[in-house]
Amino acid sequence: MSVLRRVRKIPEWKIKEVEFLADLLRKYYVVAIADLTKLPTAQLQQIRKALRKKVFMRVSKNTLMRIAIDKVLNEKPGLEKLKEYLEGSNIFLFTNINPFELYMLLEKYKIPTYAKPGDVVDREVVIPAGNTGIPPGPILSTFGKLKIPTKIQEGTIWIAKDTVVAKPGDKISPELASILQKLDIKPLEVGVKLKVAYADGLVFKAEDLKLDLEKYRSDIAEAYLNALKLGVEVAFPEPEILKPTITKAYISALAVAVEAAFITDETAEYVLAKYIGIAYALASQISQLAPELGLEVAPVQAPQAKPEEKEEEKKEEEEEKKEEVTEEEIAAGLESLFG
Repeated sequence: MSVLRRVRKIPEWKIKEVEFLADLLRKYYVVAIADLTKLPTAQLQQIRKALRKKVFMRVSKNTLMRIAIDKVLNEKPGLEKLKEYLEGSNIFLFTNINPFELYMLLEKYKIPTYAKPGDVVDREVVIPAGNTGIPPGPILSTFGKLKIPTKIQEGTIWIAKDTVVAKPGDKISPELASILQKLDIKPLEVGVKLKVAYADGLVFKAEDLKLDLEKYRSDIAEAYLNALKLGVEVAFPEPEILKPTITKAYISALAVAVEAAFITDETAEYVLAKYIGIAYALASQISQLAPELGLEVAPVQAPQAKPEEKEEEKKEEEEEKKEEVTEEEIAAGLESLFG
């Protein structure tokens, strides 16, 4: 007696799909799996269209992808690790850009959407102050239940102040979902949510691909400034470093010259300013210690460099100074100061 076994014939479309997936796995440098849960078809088509030049997307069955992965294991070592993520509703991404850029692209093309009852928000949801455009009615009790301060003005409901109605991790209630939709507030973003990516034998989880670009920019800027400071300190001979190095050397030389009272065209102003300051400080102390001398010293600021002026104004100023202070007055002043 012979036993006949009934062999189930594999549909032709499945065989072709496996071969197609295997060819994609061979062709592209990066293979990724993303979650399609709660992503409407319309939004998926928008994202596909936006990324079509960089990323090829394919929706297929997880079982067929498993078979396709087995077919190319000799050519793509480590690819079998993707099988752990072949659960749920998935879309498969194929690209030659690096996984980090892929992650940022998918994050960039998320689309705002209304919240439904039971949705969990990942950010703070705020209802802004202002006119809602909604006429008064039973909805006022919903605002009250959600502790949203309101007032009636110009025949409509106004929100009295900015109000936080949900925090990260909170579930959206049916009442809040209804209010947010009426106010055209879309607190959620839908998109292709990356689960895992494979590249050159390595598997990256989504959390491994998230980059804080602002922090990296800040760190690089800080490192640049520290390197520049070090280069200036050691006078490293690079064009970018030499300019601040020469400036630093000039300021240091000027400070030494002023301290040593070395007079040149460049240092004379600063040396005189220093010793004028010392003279006034000394006179001030004398006036306090010996008030019987009747010495009064008005507070005077050290001379400062003035902006460039027109030649005529300079001449007028010099003439006025000559008229106001004579040599005899200067002599008399010194005599009264030092006796």
